[in-house]
Amino acid sequence: MDPSEVSIETARRHAAAIGLDVDYRVGSGERLPVADGEFDLAYCCDVLEHVADLDAVISETARALKPEGIFLFDTPNRTLASKLVIIKVMQEWRFTRFIDAALHDWAMFIKPEELVMILSRHGLRIGEIVGLGLRLNKPLVLLNFIRANRGSISYGELSRRLDAGQVKNTSISYMGFATKTEGNRG
Repeated sequence: MDPSEVSIETARRHAAAIGLDVDYRVGSGERLPVADGEFDLAYCCDVLEHVADLDAVISETARALKPEGIFLFDTPNRTLASKLVIIKVMQEWRFTRFIDAALHDWAMFIKPEELVMILSRHGLRIGEIVGLGLRLNKPLVLLNFIRANRGSISYGELSRRLDAGQVKNTSISYMGFATKTEGNRG
C-alpha cells in the first residue's frame, strides 16, 4: 500500500521481473482500500511519523486486520536523543547528512506511551516494544556517515556497516507489535 501511483507501479514492475505475485494497491493509511478483516498481518515501517492523522491510520489498520491479526511497526521516539541523531546528524549537519531533503519532522515523532494509547483505543493490544537502532559503535557511525557523504562509500554500504537492529534503548527509535483483540472491528 502506498499513496504514490508511481511507487506502486515501480514495485509492480520489480515484482513481475523477479516472478513475485504481490497485490500492490494505491491508497492512504487514513482510508485503506481494503475490506474489513482482510489481513492477518499489517506492517508500518517508517510510516507512522509521516502521516497527517495517526489516529485514523491506526483505526483503519485495526479495521483491516482479522481478529487476532498482528500489527508490526517501527517509528522514531520523540526525545532529545532522536532529534540529535535523526534530525541533526542524519538530516541537517553538512558532514554527516545523507539526504538533502527535510524527510523527518521531529514534532511528528511518537512517544511509545502515546502509540500504546492509540493502539488500545482501536482494539490493538500491545505485545512488545523494543529499541531499534544502530549497533555499530558511535565513532564508527559518524565516520561512516562522513565517508558516505564524501562519496568514498555508497549509501548501500553505509547501511550494511551501520548494522541496524534490536537494541536495548528505545530513546531514538523503537519497534514492536500489537494484536487485534477478538471481536473488535477497529
